[in-house]
Amino acid sequence: MSVPLLSNALARRLFLERHALSGTASAPGSEGLAALITRLGFVQLDSIATVERAHHMILFARRPSYRPANLDHLLERKRALFEHWTHDAAVIPMDFYPHWKLRFARDAQNLRGPWQRWQRHDFLQRTTAVRDHIARHGPVCSADLRGDTPRKAGGWWDWHPDKTALEYLWRCGDLAVTKREGFQKFYDLAERVIPDAQRAMQPDPAQTVDWCCTAALDRLGFATPGELAAFWATITPAEARAWCHDEARAGRLVEVAVQGADDSHRHAFARPDVLEAATDAPEPTGRLRVLSPFDPALRDRNRAERLFGFRYRIEVFTPAAKRQFGYYVFPLLEGARLVGRIDMKAHRNEGVLRVTALWPEAGVGWGKGRQVRLESELQRIARFAGCDRVEWLPGWRRDAI
Repeated sequence: MSVPLLSNALARRLFLERHALSGTASAPGSEGLAALITRLGFVQLDSIATVERAHHMILFARRPSYRPANLDHLLERKRALFEHWTHDAAVIPMDFYPHWKLRFARDAQNLRGPWQRWQRHDFLQRTTAVRDHIARHGPVCSADLRGDTPRKAGGWWDWHPDKTALEYLWRCGDLAVTKREGFQKFYDLAERVIPDAQRAMQPDPAQTVDWCCTAALDRLGFATPGELAAFWATITPAEARAWCHDEARAGRLVEVAVQGADDSHRHAFARPDVLEAATDAPEPTGRLRVLSPFDPALRDRNRAERLFGFRYRIEVFTPAAKRQFGYYVFPLLEGARLVGRIDMKAHRNEGVLRVTALWPEAGVGWGKGRQVRLESELQRIARFAGCDRVEWLPGWRRDAI
């Protein structure tokens, strides 16, 4: 049997539509924002605020009316979202919470032994004491439990034992993040944060595997089993493979050959109507958008490179002398193409968004029209970041990559 071919143009169109980057704004109000996050599946959190924090940039790229307080309202007041892990820390629709119980159980089993060995303390006693403290006194951040112990700059191996206990209880579902101040998490008992209806639901592992694969495929359009497993980072590749094979035997999935930007073909699974869905997806608008380095469309760097011919690696942890571009460089999306990247920073105390460098992609002409579209976008971003003007430093225009 021949395998249907999904052309690169159609694959991009479907992928961008599923990632809410085709152009149409979501419905207004908090319901519209909640619907957008549900459509994406989750929004990754990150503390770096070169222009604005990643989660805010992700939502602003799709919803120009978005402001950071809108997310706080959904998370802390309406409890329409909860904070936990996918591949990294993220805000996630509250309706998905029941399917995190499989992750809680697996983390409880997989983390306890290693974290106890790292900390060299009676881990059960620590976690019990921390939970009892929160039950009696209410929400805490890690600094509340650390007392006068100096904060260390290292990773988990340098965590204070009570911080380890907090993180473990959160990862296992006993605690939930109730709010953030700055970027500091405050934890409370899960029963005080998560609505009763979501806590009461108890899907079995097979139901969660089915949900994880179905929900990931709905948001990717086409995927390998490894990509399905990686989307939520909750189930294993073996579980995703078994699901794909079962669904394919039942006729609910087909294999397709997805054409890459380099004309290579890679097999993936998709719904039987994938060609129709891709054809019916709207053409992306010509708007030029600045994307966060942690945008869902770019999270899988290899997938983005295959689809768009755009190689992107964040250089935050690369020594300055070895960086190819810069500390925190933003990709530029125009229509269905990633056309360049820009290095810029918001200097709020001066009221200026300062552009250091712009690199067009190879084969992308940077004419007057494209520059005007970029300048319009940067004016919007400047206002979003609390600045009133954009400044271009000398030598900002760099050679095409």
